[in-house]
Amino acid sequence: MRNPRSYVDLGSIFDQIFDAAHNFSDELRNFNHFDGFGDRPHSDENIDFYPHFSYPPMNVYMQSDRSMIFEFALAGFDEKNISLSFQGDYMTFSARIGEEKLPEENVRYFKRRLKLKDIEKQKYYVPLDRYAQDKVKAVFKNGILKVVVPPKEGQDQNDGIKIEIIKEEP
Repeated sequence: MRNPRSYVDLGSIFDQIFDAAHNFSDELRNFNHFDGFGDRPHSDENIDFYPHFSYPPMNVYMQSDRSMIFEFALAGFDEKNISLSFQGDYMTFSARIGEEKLPEENVRYFKRRLKLKDIEKQKYYVPLDRYAQDKVKAVFKNGILKVVVPPKEGQDQNDGIKIEIIKEEP
């Protein structure tokens, strides 16, 4: 007969390893945009405006009317502990789980897939010149925070401006 205290939850161990790898990757990406070759920063074309944060799960997409949508899966959070703000061209997001919902210490999990932890400052690119940040709508329902950022009114909806080329006669 096996000793019940010899049980090891390999799934939980691998989850911790993968979370650590994702967090390390996130931190490395956010480290002063370092490109590995000297101290020069990345050019703007290499910046990931929608970085991969391992927590919380989320979607970023654009609707046909060019509204930008952010959806965050925030099971266990209260809307009063969620912070959203704009700072220039970036939407800043953070959330606190609350002391009463943190897991107890010295608890032995048999399976742990629900990670309840605070979300530190995350930044997402929302260009001020294209989006009406003052008309944003955020709705928290059934553990999903949906943020809709509409385009600025009168914003030219085409993909650019056609430049006429004329032939100069010699």
